Amino acid sequence: MRRSEINAAQRAALALLREHRFQPPPWVTWTPADWAAAPEVSAYCRARQMGWDVTDFGSGDFARRGLLLICTRNGLLHTPGEVTYAEKLLVIGEGQVTPLHTHRHKTEDIINRGGGLLTVELATLDPATGTAGTAPVTVLTDGRARTVPAGEAVHLHPGESITLHPGTLHRFYAQPGHGPVLAGEVSAVNDDLTDNLFLDPVGRFPQIEEDEPALHPLWSDLPAPA
Repeated sequence: MRRSEINAAQRAALALLREHRFQPPPWVTWTPADWAAAPEVSAYCRARQMGWDVTDFGSGDFARRGLLLICTRNGLLHTPGEVTYAEKLLVIGEGQVTPLHTHRHKTEDIINRGGGLLTVELATLDPATGTAGTAPVTVLTDGRARTVPAGEAVHLHPGESITLHPGTLHRFYAQPGHGPVLAGEVSAVNDDLTDNLFLDPVGRFPQIEEDEPALHPLWSDLPAPA
């Protein structure tokens, strides 16, 4: 991805947050100089993968296959004294697909915080083959059990949520014609370096072409803890 694409996505995300009156942590709008002036906060966030995360999943087409996330809370796995939960904001464009995947460890709620209609396609992972199974999928949506055929979707209006356990494959996007979605994710502690299991190979963290200065650094731009 080009840095200019990332900067444009960040501007659009901040505009959507303002539209829905969602105030993120102060460091979401920090510049590179702001982060450099706060090394303790920088080290804390980098270690916990907290901050901006923009990916095109290696597609080269962010608008059609990509996702912008802001991790606002997280801990460290298997570390005494750390928090045991994580929270993210997800900005999802119309028709912008996050590919089919599940997680090895974390259970998560995906919440439509505002905007359009969030479509979540579902299947179960067949552990013997590593492929999508054909059995129906049962999930909770705000405490109500719902069963759908493999490959079919649950549609979430603003305020609605879905609970996803490890082994539940999901592919999601903002339904075209309804506007972008500001979504939330509340989960167990998250490690995007090890926990994601995509059915097709993807580039989870893009190589960045630095065609202009960074507006707001990604968490992966921050210096790694010593």
